[in-house]
Amino acid sequence: MIGNFQMADIRRKRPTARRAVACGEISLGEPAFTMLMEKKMPKGDPVAMAEIAGIQGAKNAALLLPLCHPLALEYVQVRCLPIREKFALRVYCEASSEARTGVEMEALAGVSSALLTLYDLCKPVEPALQIGAVRLLFKEGGKSGLWCHPEPMTIAERELFRPRNHHRLKNIRAAVLTLSDRAYRGEYADLSGPVLAERLTGLGAEISYTEILPDGIEPLANRIRDLSTQSIQLVLCTGGTGLGPRDLTLEALQTLDARHVPGLGEMFRSESRHHTSLAWLSRAEAFLLNDMLVIALPGSPKAVAQGMDILGPILAHAMAMVAGEAHA
Repeated sequence: MIGNFQMADIRRKRPTARRAVACGEISLGEPAFTMLMEKKMPKGDPVAMAEIAGIQGAKNAALLLPLCHPLALEYVQVRCLPIREKFALRVYCEASSEARTGVEMEALAGVSSALLTLYDLCKPVEPALQIGAVRLLFKEGGKSGLWCHPEPMTIAERELFRPRNHHRLKNIRAAVLTLSDRAYRGEYADLSGPVLAERLTGLGAEISYTEILPDGIEPLANRIRDLSTQSIQLVLCTGGTGLGPRDLTLEALQTLDARHVPGLGEMFRSESRHHTSLAWLSRAEAFLLNDMLVIALPGSPKAVAQGMDILGPILAHAMAMVAGEAHA
């Protein structure tokens, strides 16, 4: 029976920096390993050819795998490192791109191509070769950030590849404010505020205060002033950033004696356009009131989640700047 197959639809996903490293091993046996290290293989240098083949394999992953998206890779490096005690080679393929989907299949295709090339060039000396332990070591990028294989990396692997995760909001006290007349009156449940709280908690922040406020200028402005006296360092607001007559979140924040941080709103709109062209209608903004960063995001749960995907990776750095810590 032929199943129903379709390529994943990534048209509305936002391009982000993606990186993946895959690895695998080939056991050569002592005679073949010795000849390889001494560069005496009859077909030439297997390592040099395998590293070239690995790059080719990564670039052609979409041709080998039917449902794999063709990606414009920006960087591929293949390394073949000897494991003398096992008479083996460990192959690594690192792939990177700015893309809407991950590059793990490209990294795995690169490793597999390199290993098969090693097999082809070493089999005249030792036909009993064995390929194994092919796996994704880690991947970075997208909304999930860093993922590592359950089998931990060695210290040497961590030093070589330096996997990067989102910086965490350690020891940051945060507040979440929902702006909605109807949610305030209890006409429907607030769904966006809990999404913000969950995302902040996932980044390591401590949620010290949550509240649903009616739309308007005074309720929000007064609450922000009050929070600025309670050692709150980060406030995320959801709602009231549209063009409706009661969308007054920006006007409320403008009444504060606060510094405008225009880049965060610009970044949100620019990156959100990959999800919808309506992002340009959003009046999402950020302000700094003393040492408290206030960010206003749209009111829908989907927009809030996308906003945290966009801004989450830089929030910790922003908070370090607010605290006066050294930064790049």
